[in-house]
Amino acid sequence: MQSDKTSVESLRPLWLLAELTYSCPLQCPYCSNPIRLGERSRELSTEDWLRVLAEARKLGAVQLGLSGGEPLLRKDLEIIVGEARRLGYYTNLLTSGMGMDEGRISALKEAGLDHIQVSFQADDPDLNNRLAGTDSHRHKMEVARLVKAYGYPMVLNVVMHRHNLDRMREILDMALALEADYVELANTQYYGWALANRDYLLPTRDQLQRAEAVAHDYQARYGDRMKIYFVVPDYFEGKPKPCMNGWGRIFLSVAPDGTALPCHAAADLPGLELPSVRDHSLEWIWQKSPDFNQFRGESWMQQPCSTCDERASCFGGCRCQAYLLTGEAAAADPACSKSPSHEVILQAVEHAAGLHCAPEPIMRNRRNVSRALQNEAPVRVRVECAPDSG
Repeated sequence: MQSDKTSVESLRPLWLLAELTYSCPLQCPYCSNPIRLGERSRELSTEDWLRVLAEARKLGAVQLGLSGGEPLLRKDLEIIVGEARRLGYYTNLLTSGMGMDEGRISALKEAGLDHIQVSFQADDPDLNNRLAGTDSHRHKMEVARLVKAYGYPMVLNVVMHRHNLDRMREILDMALALEADYVELANTQYYGWALANRDYLLPTRDQLQRAEAVAHDYQARYGDRMKIYFVVPDYFEGKPKPCMNGWGRIFLSVAPDGTALPCHAAADLPGLELPSVRDHSLEWIWQKSPDFNQFRGESWMQQPCSTCDERASCFGGCRCQAYLLTGEAAAADPACSKSPSHEVILQAVEHAAGLHCAPEPIMRNRRNVSRALQNEAPVRVRVECAPDSG
């Protein structure tokens, strides 16, 4: 359903995200993985992944993200990295650090891994471990030092939300102490487990503004030592993110079971029969799959997107967020102030800000799947904490 302005033949999946497993030793309540976690027995084999890498490279993919879950749980990770290096990818391991030790990082270095991004939940060990659902902070610190010792650029990622935004200064001091080269302060995006925990995670506008001011202060003072990226959540911007730079334009994700996705949250959308790399070549999936063509171009757009002057830069926003918040995948992303459903976002922010206390989080684990599914409906307001009457 692409418009005349978009030729499928001209599009290339430059960025391949290989979600090697959904298994993870952490239980973060903001995880973007699908709530319906797949079984490890359904994961692609080593041979399947090597074929996927070759097919994607032939299509033009140049950057490979190795993600999960926790990709270090795959015992064949070094084999996958080595083949990616042989094919000419730039490889980026996105990890919690759990499962990394000196022997493993040495083997990955030898295999040709280019880049490691280590995630933290907070600078404070107790808060970090509470958010992760496991005792992990000390090990993360050790892994961060290993990354530096083995000559990798030190890249830290911290997902920001109500419970750690007030520690922005301390988080950045930790990054400086670890001699980080890059810090991504990624405010929570509300999909998967994060949507189920939205009342727990949504900050107040004042919190966000204070944290952003601290980030800008550190950018000005330490920008020559450490690059700091502060990603404002679109719930507070009034503008939708150009999700994956447009549906099926440059991004291709493959889930652990082989499902191919134009964005990592697309499995949430109804009516799609997302193709599997077990059944189809990546060339067919990228060029011919009805699902990958569903929201390419502009012909699918409704008002106000179809005539908006910014449609070529935001691509209508996020299809998954539009569906999750309105029930219609082709609707304008409610994060946009021009959307007729923007009030849904404003109400969510107002409701969360009015809570005396945040509700208990639904931690990401198989025991909590059914509870999370019941709580992911966005228009359902949960009242575990009473609104602030003041």
